[in-house]
Amino acid sequence: MLDTATIHAIADIVVGAQDGAYTIQKFTDAYPEMTLEDSYAVQDELLRRWQARGRKLAGMKAGLTSKAKMEQMGVHVPSFGILMNDTLDPDMGVVPMDTLIHPRVEAEIAFVMKDDLSGPDVSIETIIAATDFVQPAVEIIDSRFKKFKFDLVSVVADNGSSARFVMGGRARRPQELSLDTIGIVFEKNGEVVATASSAAVLGHPVRAIQMLVAWLHERGRTLPAGAIVLTGGATEAVAVAPGDFISARFQDLGTVSFRMGQKDAA
Repeated sequence: MLDTATIHAIADIVVGAQDGAYTIQKFTDAYPEMTLEDSYAVQDELLRRWQARGRKLAGMKAGLTSKAKMEQMGVHVPSFGILMNDTLDPDMGVVPMDTLIHPRVEAEIAFVMKDDLSGPDVSIETIIAATDFVQPAVEIIDSRFKKFKFDLVSVVADNGSSARFVMGGRARRPQELSLDTIGIVFEKNGEVVATASSAAVLGHPVRAIQMLVAWLHERGRTLPAGAIVLTGGATEAVAVAPGDFISARFQDLGTVSFRMGQKDAA
């Protein structure tokens, strides 16, 4: 693994790029020996710094949750990232663009937990019982890497391209739904740009939480009550620009929608 000074230096680069909205080279160009565990160490350092600023942890996000994406990246489990409270924007609101570079959006199902979860092999039934409610969500991802070009190690260190997210529609108890057969219609400016089923996420979106809890367990951590979990994009990621209106309709869950803001002229 990389030494602590190097982990901190990479965290400096991520914080600068995210705060300043500028692009950077993928980290493996400068650190070819960098591993996935190094990337998660960078995430740990990012969280420490953000909490020192007074920011609050909202939950976790999963990425690479389709089998095709995992095969493409040569991994067998999703990647994970951090969600901060101040990156949650309101349904039917405006998503600020001032700190975004080349944003893309993808429709996801969000889970909000009512109980702590821990252990190496938590069942789907246990996760559903520990869930307070599920809700439609759209994640705004924004890789800080030049031309959106990156590898797995680099993107995990960049917190999985996490930027902002919106939750809306109807909050429903998971027991009331067939979580693996929810249809999704994704629109940009009134035109359908993607359709999907929730089964696109590992066959069942709860499996993303299963893998997240196992991953946290390996690190001596738990998924706490109250955490939001974004289970990964069911749709492809769609590029957006200032002023675009985004709407995602989820079967039995309603619609989440918002407008992308304008860039600050300054």
